[in-house]
Amino acid sequence: MATLVLFDDPAIRPALLPFTFTRPVACIRVGIQTIAEKWSATLNLTASFLTESYLQTKFPQQTDSDNLYINGAVCPTDALQQSISALRSGAGLITSEGSVLAVKTDKPLSSPPTINDPYDFATFAEPLTIICNLWDIFVHNGDQIRADFAQLTAGRQSAPITDPFTRCYAPENIFIEEGATIRASILNAEDGPIYVGRNATISEGSVVIGPFSLGESSTVNWGGKMRSNTTIGPFCKVGGEISNSVFLGYSNKGHDGFLGNSVIGEWCNLGANVNNSNLKNDYSNVKLYSYPHGRLEDTGRIFCGLMMGDFTKAGISTMFNTGTVVGVSVNVFGSGFQPKLIPSFSWGGAIDGFTTYRLDKALYVASEAFKRRGTDFNEQEETILKEIFNTERTTSPTNNPFSLLNDL
Repeated sequence: MATLVLFDDPAIRPALLPFTFTRPVACIRVGIQTIAEKWSATLNLTASFLTESYLQTKFPQQTDSDNLYINGAVCPTDALQQSISALRSGAGLITSEGSVLAVKTDKPLSSPPTINDPYDFATFAEPLTIICNLWDIFVHNGDQIRADFAQLTAGRQSAPITDPFTRCYAPENIFIEEGATIRASILNAEDGPIYVGRNATISEGSVVIGPFSLGESSTVNWGGKMRSNTTIGPFCKVGGEISNSVFLGYSNKGHDGFLGNSVIGEWCNLGANVNNSNLKNDYSNVKLYSYPHGRLEDTGRIFCGLMMGDFTKAGISTMFNTGTVVGVSVNVFGSGFQPKLIPSFSWGGAIDGFTTYRLDKALYVASEAFKRRGTDFNEQEETILKEIFNTERTTSPTNNPFSLLNDL
């Protein structure tokens, strides 16, 4: 049996910062599962990773004499799975544009495969979902919820909803894992499935519209309004109104406030009444900061909200502009719209300005966040944050977030 290695495409990984500062591309959640979880389930293989060297300790590569390398930005389809499973050693698949999808080899690789490597490449021309840009995560989220729902629930029986005050529309499209609790809520799955993970909770007065996924042990607080195409990853607490957004996991937005067309990393906290804009007043395309190019670039979309890296906190009533990128381990607070880019390890806000977040303080806060979830903040996690701190504070295109126009 082949070993499965998901590699970071060097043309894609930088475009997915700040999320890929702290994880391989394949560990991004889109739909119910991460891309790595999708491939593990599809191929019935345990995934390992070929990623940045400072991440390899936490996300190691495991190889043997029969290795299957798959692009970690690509979501599986039946047709692609069949083509990959048919690969012989020394062969590979590429897209029509020349991006490597997969290779099979008897040798371990120290860097991602390229089209110039001596593999026997065949072109795979059928449609694929490839997460190439930050906004692709929420744009493709609804379809990926549908695909994951079909795979996860095939041949299985949902746990019953026993609460007499909960109303379900299209209950055949609702799947509840064991241990989940739903009280006095409305679940509407007429336009897409609703998946409620193990030991998750939907509290009284909540309205949930599918496609929607609630991860293991996560909670929708009282009166939550969960709009379609939204994923709440595992061990999150959310409330208020959330639309077409993805929480990767272990993060909180427990209070009222709007979040739309956004992606929130792990170990984040959004204080009470935090809001973001996801549509400009003139309906023009949203521009979003590009890490590879160091400037704002046109997304080609009129809806785009907040991209927030891991370990970031936002104080009460913080307002985020349309198309805002916030890095890793940021503490942002204060009145007024925040700038379009807030670099990693920044402390402050739009009115009083920003300073560098002390590394020792940032590590302490991260450790405390882990303790609150009963998780160990170990040396691997600390080393990753130190590497990001040292790299970002010296090589970031701008340490002055106000040097970018707000582009309201």
